[in-house]
Amino acid sequence: MLTISTASIDQLTVKQHFWKYAIPSIAAMLVSGLYQIIDGIFVGHYVGFEGLAGINMAWPIICCVVGVGMMIGMGAGSLLSITRGEKKPLEGQKVLSHAIVLIGIMSIASAIFIHFFGETLLLLQAADGQSFTMASDYIEVFAYGAFFTTAATAMPLLVRNDEQPGFATMLLMIGAVMNIALDYLLIAVYPLGLTGAAIATLISQAIVMLLGFYYFFSRKANTRFKFSYKDIKFKQLQKILVLGSSSLIMFMYFSFIIALHNFLFMQYGSAVHVAAFAIVGYVATTFYLLAEGIAGGMQPPVSYYYGAKQVPQIKQTVKLTVKVVAILGVFTVLFINIFPNFVIGFFSNHDNTLMAETLIGMRLHLFALVLDGFIFIATMYFMAVNQGNKSLFISMANMAIQIPFLLTLPNLIGVNGIWLSVPLSNVALCLILTPLILSENKRINALHN
Repeated sequence: MLTISTASIDQLTVKQHFWKYAIPSIAAMLVSGLYQIIDGIFVGHYVGFEGLAGINMAWPIICCVVGVGMMIGMGAGSLLSITRGEKKPLEGQKVLSHAIVLIGIMSIASAIFIHFFGETLLLLQAADGQSFTMASDYIEVFAYGAFFTTAATAMPLLVRNDEQPGFATMLLMIGAVMNIALDYLLIAVYPLGLTGAAIATLISQAIVMLLGFYYFFSRKANTRFKFSYKDIKFKQLQKILVLGSSSLIMFMYFSFIIALHNFLFMQYGSAVHVAAFAIVGYVATTFYLLAEGIAGGMQPPVSYYYGAKQVPQIKQTVKLTVKVVAILGVFTVLFINIFPNFVIGFFSNHDNTLMAETLIGMRLHLFALVLDGFIFIATMYFMAVNQGNKSLFISMANMAIQIPFLLTLPNLIGVNGIWLSVPLSNVALCLILTPLILSENKRINALHN
């Protein structure tokens, strides 16, 4: 019979418990994000702005596959942490089995979707010429490797919530190092363009997947993998999907917003503007990864405290998370405004037109960046306390509220209106979320009483 030792957890202060997960989570998110960012650096320097435009048009499609992996990993991971807080290890084993089943089913569905609808989705973004050709090559490779992408996204999250955040980070670091080496080989040495970038990513993800599966069969695992078809219940599969659905919706939101931006930039500008948006996106992604890492590090402690009904510790953890994200957001905005050329130079081969457009976009698009961090925290918090419906609401509202801004502002002020749509919509969303947060504060206080 399995046993869970919670003595070490209960002896930690709130800050210690938070940073125990936040530091590996931040590192894990940064390392996982390197797949996208490193691709952008190599493509920007060795392929040029058309390659950047192509990869940015392909990313909304690939992002949905990553979102499926996040949905499974976050949903099952949250339940795994809750079972540990409740001291129900056998239930944790069942959660893990259901997660593996979902990885298989959902990755097959993702592969079919990309194969039959990928090029249509590129055309809907007004992709044409070399950018369309390169993007098509990129997504076709991922259609054959959707299983690797889904599993490599979910497995580190499951490992992390099995009280092994350090090993989860190591998995992602191995994958990122492999991706850098293979990107250099397949883009710089052998000029395979975006096809090479896709192959490099999938090989790296396959390695992460294999090591993740190995962990749950090893003695290091707190929750050993023990599969039985008799234990698989539709309701449990549904629960994981519902609880983690806010992560998928958030990635779908990113996909939709990126795709809509690409379409609008092609309508009001050109492929150079799409390439500039790609660079701005890489800069924003760096902050998003840090903020999501911090929010993700908050999730296991909050889930544990929620299972143990330790409300003061929940509040202290959330306050600490908000403080750290706020400081990070202010610092990021200051840095990119003081040293813009240094930042842009990472993704550009010194194309003056591209650099000029990127500078304008970076200053307009990222001025309210810290609000994205607060939205991440709210979404992750509700997921951590088994309130998946509220996380889903935030994610859907985040997507829906940006559409009116994107459809209105470009008509009024052109390209600059596209750049300003997201930050202004984030301001509006934070105002809308205030009553929900106040209501949750009352609910969590009642739990303590």
